[in-house]
Amino acid sequence: MKQITIVVRPFRTEAVLRAIADLNVTACVVREAKGFSRQKGYLDRYAGSEYGLAFLPKVEITVWVSDDRADTVADTIVRTARTGRIGDGKVLVVNGSWPDPLEF
Repeated sequence: MKQITIVVRPFRTEAVLRAIADLNVTACVVREAKGFSRQKGYLDRYAGSEYGLAFLPKVEITVWVSDDRADTVADTIVRTARTGRIGDGKVLVVNGSWPDPLEF
């Protein structure tokens, strides 16, 4: 079993979740996240003055799939989430020998 963690821009979340559902991945965890990388934040205005925001809003999605499906799922996610601009996100695939998850 492999854990795939996806960090994407918020406006791409729905498309990625649809792609995951189309691949028959039945469960995932979705979290709000903040990212800092090559984008280096951005400037914003508040009450007439500018200030820098170092962390940009992102969404983290975690799924667990069998070893033989991991490459297909990761490739589909990358194609779906990519906009071609810096800051599109990350896909992390973690190898593991975890037992099948138990439902409660």
